[in-house]
Amino acid sequence: MTFRIFILGLMFFAGAFQVSAQETEKVECFSYLLAENDVEIGEVINSGEFSSNECQNFNFGINSKTLWIKLELSDLSNFENPVFALNSSSADHVRLFSVKNGKVLKIHENGRLLGIEERDFPSQKIAFEFDQSEIDADYFIVRLDNVDKKIFYGFLSSRETLLDIITFEDLLFGLLTGVFLGLFFYNLFLYFSVKDKIYFVYVLHTLLVWFAQASILGYTQSLLWPEWDWMNQRSIVIFSSLVSIVGIWFLRIFLMSKSIVPKLDKGFLFVFIVYGFILANAFFFSTTISYQVILVTQSIVVIFVLLVAIMILRKGYRPARYYLLAWTIFMIGIFLFVFSEMGIIPSNNLTAYIMPLGSALEVILLSFALADRINILKKEKEKEQAERLEVLKENEMLVREQNTLLEKKVKLRTDELEHALRNLQNTQSQLVSQEKMASLGQLTAGIAHEINNPINFVSSNITPLKRDIKDIMEVIEFYRNTGNSEFTESSKKKAKDLEEELELDYVLDEVDQLLKGMEDGARRTVEIVKGLRIFSRVDEQDVKKVDIHDGINSTIILLNSQIPGKIRIVREFGELPMVECLAGKINQVFMNIINNAIHALSDHIDEIKDPHITIRTVANAEETVTVEIEDNGPGMPDNVKERIFEPFFTTKAVGKGTGLGLSIVYSIIENHKGTLEVKSKQGEGTTFIITLPVYQSTQKYEQ
Repeated sequence: MTFRIFILGLMFFAGAFQVSAQETEKVECFSYLLAENDVEIGEVINSGEFSSNECQNFNFGINSKTLWIKLELSDLSNFENPVFALNSSSADHVRLFSVKNGKVLKIHENGRLLGIEERDFPSQKIAFEFDQSEIDADYFIVRLDNVDKKIFYGFLSSRETLLDIITFEDLLFGLLTGVFLGLFFYNLFLYFSVKDKIYFVYVLHTLLVWFAQASILGYTQSLLWPEWDWMNQRSIVIFSSLVSIVGIWFLRIFLMSKSIVPKLDKGFLFVFIVYGFILANAFFFSTTISYQVILVTQSIVVIFVLLVAIMILRKGYRPARYYLLAWTIFMIGIFLFVFSEMGIIPSNNLTAYIMPLGSALEVILLSFALADRINILKKEKEKEQAERLEVLKENEMLVREQNTLLEKKVKLRTDELEHALRNLQNTQSQLVSQEKMASLGQLTAGIAHEINNPINFVSSNITPLKRDIKDIMEVIEFYRNTGNSEFTESSKKKAKDLEEELELDYVLDEVDQLLKGMEDGARRTVEIVKGLRIFSRVDEQDVKKVDIHDGINSTIILLNSQIPGKIRIVREFGELPMVECLAGKINQVFMNIINNAIHALSDHIDEIKDPHITIRTVANAEETVTVEIEDNGPGMPDNVKERIFEPFFTTKAVGKGTGLGLSIVYSIIENHKGTLEVKSKQGEGTTFIITLPVYQSTQKYEQ
């Protein structure tokens, strides 16, 4: 809406421009003299030091001297109620002297150090109205005193035409003020809505740009402080400096120069210092010096700002495009205005008003840039919301995993405590197990020792006893044969009755069976004692070279009473070297795994065809041996298989298992630098694979 209003105003301006250009006459040729401030009009009239401007020099610099202009206005009679006006309204004190026959006919005064009502032509424009007595003047002399730049460029017109121009300027300034006010309040509302500092800086910048343009056009004096000469003389340099300071502040925030081009951004700190000097000098010292410094500074700042904006744009920051366009239009307006006042390019109403128009376009484009920034923020917000929705969707998908993530976090925080607790439990269970096994080993060793002596006595006496029984049988047979031939019939009958009473034939067969049973029992007892003696080494702490097969066999012997008759034990032993290990610990491993296999088969013995446990041993090329204990039982599900080595984990009923067996087994194999794997599928049985190194602490080639 603001942009449309501005375009309509420009269309109106174009029409007004065509009318006013036909009714004015430029004053381009004159003579000039730069003199000290104390030179009077009489000296100037009689001076022959005037120089011609050659109809092209209109800029006489910034200095503390007085500029005298000699005009020959021969065309005054062409205008009804003729008026001479300067294009610029920023002159401190301008006096026009009409001279005839070397004498001053009349003096006109104007300038920003005079009140509006005190001026020869009461308006913000510096103009002089001639009366009839001055039309025949020989020439006119203008005295121009100004702390700012001394630019003399004017035109002749009728009073009515000048009033039309002033009315048009008032309308144009009103239009510009409306644009500035609209942008001011709109962005002020945005500032209070979004609380973004950039809008406050923009509002301040817009306000200061309006003050700067109003000062240049003379409206601050006519509208705000008509009698404040101090401010009227300094307002342009003060507001121009403040506009530059706030404009650079806006640039640094809007283009994020501190983060995108940090090295170039440091240059603005020096610029702030220079503008601070300009303001301080304007307030307390020489205003002329401030104007001189700001002229040079603005030229450097323009180039530096363009460089910074281009560098930021090249880095791909989109808002830099709007800023660069706005700044370029503003700079074009300034340069066209300055060039027209200096006479470098033709002057017309367009060039006269190009700087305020450029300023208006700048603030409009900067407002567009802020709006684009809002769009960018809106898109970023939408993108952020979309990302949040995506995250929410992902969270919905990850709800089931959230517990796991939380558990991981808890585990990370309590890992040391859990690890210590686990170690304590393992250590405690191992100590209990070791103590039990040590006691069991000592008890077993004692029992084996105590049984070994009498069983040795029994087993060693069986052979002589059999021999003696055989001898007795031979004697009894001799007596039988002799009795049949030598006994009387009565003696034979008595002997026969006695044999039948004693069931001698049965007794003889029974004695033979008893001897065989005693021999078999003694042999089995010897094997059991041997197994007990092997298994009793669980409390040993020294690594020894051991025959793994002996350990397996002794374990099976000890478990023989627990093995149901339907379960077969299949031994598939390969040739193994002697293995360095703690024999008792390894026997404990075999005992636990085989015992678990027996229980697994026993619980489902009626459901399994040919229940059996297969024990395989093989020597590997890597100087390791492998023992596989396989059963064709019910197997295990994956969730059980993953936890079987955890302490206190058991699938048995309460009171039938502690859940420590396989945990201890795993620790024993791990302490032997071996590995323990389990392969199991439900309905397909379970296989434990034990891999042990042949060598532990002793040297590989030790004899």
